Amino acid sequence: MPAMTRAVVLLSGGLDSTVTMARAKEEGYMLYPLSFDYGQRHKKELECAGKIARYYEAQEHKILKIDLGQIGGSALTDVSIAIPEKRDLEEIGEDIPATYVPDRNTILHTLALGYAEVMKADAIFIGANALDYSGYPDCRPEYFEAFQKVAELGTKAGVEGRAIVIKYPLINMTKAEIVKEGTRLNVPFHLTWSCYYGQEKACGKCDSCLLRMKGFKEAGITDPIEYIKSGGGA
Repeated sequence: MPAMTRAVVLLSGGLDSTVTMARAKEEGYMLYPLSFDYGQRHKKELECAGKIARYYEAQEHKILKIDLGQIGGSALTDVSIAIPEKRDLEEIGEDIPATYVPDRNTILHTLALGYAEVMKADAIFIGANALDYSGYPDCRPEYFEAFQKVAELGTKAGVEGRAIVIKYPLINMTKAEIVKEGTRLNVPFHLTWSCYYGQEKACGKCDSCLLRMKGFKEAGITDPIEYIKSGGGA
């Protein structure tokens, strides 16, 4: 790959997207992180995304606003729907939970594709994971294979033979492997936020916290963020 080509990185402010951005930087890309204010319960993850973008000296950090709360149907965009808590780890991923936001990834990835085309980026990096994950259908390898076809068939760049490559380097990694990869890449874990709530400390009870805590524990690495309940340490 030629040095210093451009990559749009979907940056939520969470563990997986931050490790993914570190991978993009390691591969020699100029970083154009893209975050979304989509009507989620809290903005803390966006604050974290901003700090992470500055840490990596991104060329530009764009935050797009799109209110998926108008559609509703998810515990992340509708406060009247309860966020699942204290689930057994074996349960997580077996079904599609209340935190699934209908069609979110397709909507956000399509916007990322448009931004990447305008910026003449060569790739879009997405921190999706299909092993230790919450069971979302739009985080599976076959979904991204289909979205690559969209990039090839639905854009000017694709029709002209310059299709933007959709990269999802963490897709087949466990959370522990992601934590280890982040450690290798010196990822600033202390700047990341995974919790579905936006409190001062992570709740330690939602699916996202439980999976993060599991990853750090299995990796034998201490999680530097604080939890209200339990602990994220090794």
